[in-house]
Amino acid sequence: MLSRNELRQHLLATGIAGRVATPRQRNLHSYRLFAAGDPRVRLGLDPLRPWTEPALLRLMAARCGVSPDPGHTAGQDTIDPDRTLAALDALAERLAAAAAERVPVLFGTGHPHRLLGWYAALAAALSAAGCPVLTPARGRTVDMATRFGVRPHVLDYVRAVALVRPSGARRGRPMPPAHSHSPLPVRTALCAAAETGGPLPRLVIGDHGWACGAGQLGIEAVGLADTDDPALFVAEAEGRVLVTVPLDDAVRSDYYLPLTRYVLKQACLSQ
Repeated sequence: MLSRNELRQHLLATGIAGRVATPRQRNLHSYRLFAAGDPRVRLGLDPLRPWTEPALLRLMAARCGVSPDPGHTAGQDTIDPDRTLAALDALAERLAAAAAERVPVLFGTGHPHRLLGWYAALAAALSAAGCPVLTPARGRTVDMATRFGVRPHVLDYVRAVALVRPSGARRGRPMPPAHSHSPLPVRTALCAAAETGGPLPRLVIGDHGWACGAGQLGIEAVGLADTDDPALFVAEAEGRVLVTVPLDDAVRSDYYLPLTRYVLKQACLSQ
């Protein structure tokens, strides 16, 4: 496992933190949409108070490490690697508490192509520690908005991590997992768990609508978020998400492996 300083260097070298690929103009556009109440960037969160664009920029500078300069309107932006490390430590602490209490946990991701391995490793570790890792509503249809209009998707689980696929099949196989911001999948999963009388999660671990959607409903949630995902940082500031880890969520999937090992080691969950 990398030392903390080595992990910091890894974050910078891979672009997970430091100068990240998400462009500044996309960040500012997301903050503008969030302030205007656009559900596409609010990810299921109903903020407790109005958030203006300047307030969001200050929050993202404080919690994530983006440039606080409103005059910086294009080019690259940044994530502070020390904020990433501090949030990873906080995440590890929450995972350790969940393992000690053996609480039911639900994992879900809107970034299945990049982050599935990260969540699957955490799910396996918590399961080995005695936590029930829940998989409710497998196969349920979720009608979700896309750029082509509302389309049916299917809720599925891969290695105990929830994701959605477009409805249908390709060459006799299920459709590939879809990138998603919607809170509807987590709402569907929670409703199914309640309907069947099964356990409800005490902790949801995810990103996008999985974390914000759970936090909005009063379920403890932790998550990962990029510089253009202000909703999770607002949810954390308002007490609806416990921990938000700032990082670039679209680098190569194997680049996240050292972070996984670090978190599991810090949580005393290494296998």
